[in-house]
Amino acid sequence: MSEEGRRCLAVQHALQAAGLFESSAAWRVSPVPFPLTADEVSFFEDLGPRLWSFSKALNRLYLESVKGRQPFWVHQYLDQGKPQALLEYARMKRFREAVPSVIRPDVIPTEAGMTITELDSVPGGIGITGSLSAAYAALGDTLVGGADGMIDGFAGLFGSGEDAGCVAIVVSDEAEDYRTEMDWVACRLRDKGLDAWCVHPRDLRFTEEQPSLVPTLFASTPSGERPVSHVYRFFELFDLDNIPKSELLMYTAKKGGVSVTPPYKPWMEEKLAFALLHHPMLEKFWADELGPDVFAHLRQVMPKTWIVDPRPLPPSAIIPDLTLDGKAVSDWRQLAQATQKQRQCVLKPSGFSELAWGSRGVVVGHDIPQSAWAAKLDQALDAFSSTPYVFQAFHKGRQFEMTYWDERAGQPASMEGRARLSPYYFVSGDEVTLGGILATVCPKDKKLLHGMRDAIMAPCALPMR
Repeated sequence: MSEEGRRCLAVQHALQAAGLFESSAAWRVSPVPFPLTADEVSFFEDLGPRLWSFSKALNRLYLESVKGRQPFWVHQYLDQGKPQALLEYARMKRFREAVPSVIRPDVIPTEAGMTITELDSVPGGIGITGSLSAAYAALGDTLVGGADGMIDGFAGLFGSGEDAGCVAIVVSDEAEDYRTEMDWVACRLRDKGLDAWCVHPRDLRFTEEQPSLVPTLFASTPSGERPVSHVYRFFELFDLDNIPKSELLMYTAKKGGVSVTPPYKPWMEEKLAFALLHHPMLEKFWADELGPDVFAHLRQVMPKTWIVDPRPLPPSAIIPDLTLDGKAVSDWRQLAQATQKQRQCVLKPSGFSELAWGSRGVVVGHDIPQSAWAAKLDQALDAFSSTPYVFQAFHKGRQFEMTYWDERAGQPASMEGRARLSPYYFVSGDEVTLGGILATVCPKDKKLLHGMRDAIMAPCALPMR
């Protein structure tokens, strides 16, 4: 067998041993990690602190909008379609400064540079990226984050050893596809000395023996019942009504009995945050909060995005920076007749919906017929009151050629494709750590870049010295 074949099988066997790779593969395995240049590594190392600043600024913008110190329409957009009880809970003083501790942008390398299509505050792939990193590192590859960067970064969210207390990674039915990899994460955390377990919400138990005492949350684990200090929330906020004991978990967090990350803040999980970054009325806020250099950088790498708002504008008003054939647009319905060339865009739900998860609700404008595009635009406009949509400029990824193991042929094969690079940043205090980067390379004819059977998935490697 060739060296390439030997390496591919070694990676497969490592993942199968971890329970993360079945015989009918969900993706293709490469003999080598995805290579980055020194400049690209620097880009990703600098990006984490910038996105951390953006997250804190977004949280502040929302809260100041609620108080009337920033435009009221900011929180109105972000609150659209959310239950009032959840908003009141999320705005509590106890949680004021809380923001997600794991940040994962989806980054597309284009001919013009890197483009961030969105941010994910409840990202999957932590276990896959961690296990792939360990597998390739065992073959001698030098990876971004190293062999254990993902696990060390995740562990850093909760302290160290016994001082951290028990960590419950709570995975809902809706996120069932990720349970195996989060089980792997919990197992690796225990190897590092952390008392961590992946549990279902129904495995939680709540007790409050006396009204004056802080309530306690317990998790039923294979090693017995554990009092929980920290919860990693691996479920979506739109799904709260379907999650057993969610109210008890929220109550325990409210009373200080347990810490929860990501926090219950729906405004931190909306794709329309990109539209707020580009809104001309908010330029001063962003420049003051981020600093002019970080603000300019994020506006460059985050594509122009607009909120699809069906409400009529005054005759003298236009949608800022949105044009059709060089002409200003004042009504979204003007775009219904756009040609394929004019529809170089993406339409997608902003958040708080089962359609906002993964790529379920994403429409690439130039990838569908004009009649279908008009129907999708109408659907987005009609959904505004419950699930706002965003309209985002489409940036085509540049092509890469990668080798993968062809299981049917029993030999290596090559594929031309486009890549999505997903760095995982872990935040402890104000320290931002890059744990690893997962590359997903899809066939070049695919417009949406995500995990699929025909995609190659591999960790990113540091440049060879």
